[in-house]
Amino acid sequence: MKDFSKLGAREILALAISLEEEDERVYADFADGLREEYPATAAVLEGMGHEETTHRQRLTDLYNRKFGAHIPLIRRQDVRGFVARKPLWLTRPLGVEAVRRYAAAMELETKEFYEKAARLSGDADVRRLLDDLAQAERGHESTAQRLAAKELTPGAVEQESATQKRLYALQIIQPGLAGLMDGSVSTLAPVFAAAAATHDSWQAFLVGLAASLGAGISMGFAEALSDDGSLTGRGHPWIRGVVCGLMTTLGGIGHTLPFLISSYQAALAVALAVVALELAAITWIRAHYMDTPVLSAAMQVVLGGVLVFLTGILIGSS
Repeated sequence: MKDFSKLGAREILALAISLEEEDERVYADFADGLREEYPATAAVLEGMGHEETTHRQRLTDLYNRKFGAHIPLIRRQDVRGFVARKPLWLTRPLGVEAVRRYAAAMELETKEFYEKAARLSGDADVRRLLDDLAQAERGHESTAQRLAAKELTPGAVEQESATQKRLYALQIIQPGLAGLMDGSVSTLAPVFAAAAATHDSWQAFLVGLAASLGAGISMGFAEALSDDGSLTGRGHPWIRGVVCGLMTTLGGIGHTLPFLISSYQAALAVALAVVALELAAITWIRAHYMDTPVLSAAMQVVLGGVLVFLTGILIGSS
């Protein structure tokens, strides 16, 4: 790895060409990854990529005039001082906000490179071009705004917002809701069966804790291993698994914690109140995010909860 300050004009130009080519291809990959869900944003990114192509051509023309046709291979990883980039452009599906933040960081890094390279260069022509490109990178924000004004029409923005909301529901809300429902409903039977059988708050708490953690681990792995998200658009499998597992555990822990109250009757009353709140929360989430009619969601959730609760009570009392 070579120190940046040791690079000559020939190597600086070769590195700049490599950086512009990489940024150009990153923008192309971002545009390709967002084109189906966010076509207007993809068009903006394509425009930014075309800007990088123009920069690369200017750098290549100057290099050819100064040093000939052969351009040595010098990449960012060959020079000390560059921050390693995580290959976000390989991720599918892409998050539009993550792409925008990544692109802003790319432009800032490139601008600082040109400014530093221009100060180090002793060649007047090279320094002039690097200064021009640094100024161009500073103006990329206005370029992005100009392209956005052209491509991101009110209709396109509304469409992309709806798409983002749908993907959020698909990738976060849906696995979280599945976990919350499973944790809240499936653990009712063992918790209340133990409570009815022993009339001992501590024993009921231990059973509920074991059931909640076990269900959370099971649901988390089941969700993560169900599919990799590449075809369904459901997002990264392990993110879904963590969300689902945590919400499953939360759903069971909610009506388990009241059994830390030493008085069995008081613990039972508080646990029942928590169950009612959990079922109401599930109903609201289904109605708000999954477009399920409130009455229909309430009937489905309450019916399932009551059946599982009665099963636990009957088994525990037998």
